[in-house]
Formats: sequence, C-alpha cells, structure tokens
Amino acid sequence: MNNIVLLNILILIGILVSAILTVYFDDLLSSIVALGAVGSFVALEFILLHAPDVAIAEAAVGVVLQPVIFIVALNKVRGVRK
Repeated sequence: MNNIVLLNILILIGILVSAILTVYFDDLLSSIVALGAVGSFVALEFILLHAPDVAIAEAAVGVVLQPVIFIVALNKVRGVRK
C-alpha cells in the first residue's frame, strides 16, 4: 500500500472520529473544539489533494474563524441566561 493512500485513510478516519465526537459530546465547548479538529483534518486532506488555496481557506475558516465565532456566541448566550 502506498504511503499517500495510508495517509489519506488516516486523515479520513480522523475526520470521521472528530465529526462523531462533535455530535457525541454533551458539553458545547468540547463540541466546538472537535468541530475545529474536523476543519484541521479537512485542510490536511486538501493539502494532500494538491489544493493549497482551498486548504488555506479551510484552515482560516474551519479551524480559526468558525470556532471563534461559536465560542463568542456561546459566551453571549451563557451571559444572557445568568
């Protein structure tokens, strides 16, 4: 088996495990972190598929911007409840 194929399989398993953990966690902050991990694995897959422009966009949005927006929204919602 080729090393690239093995790496692709490992990244796809990482995507699946992170996505399942995103749904499985009861704590919302843990779900947000797991969703950021999904974005990281997807960005890695885009790098392996020779799409560096899409990988950079996915890393910026899926790993950095999306979790930050979700965490800020979570803090605002928790602040309203108190």
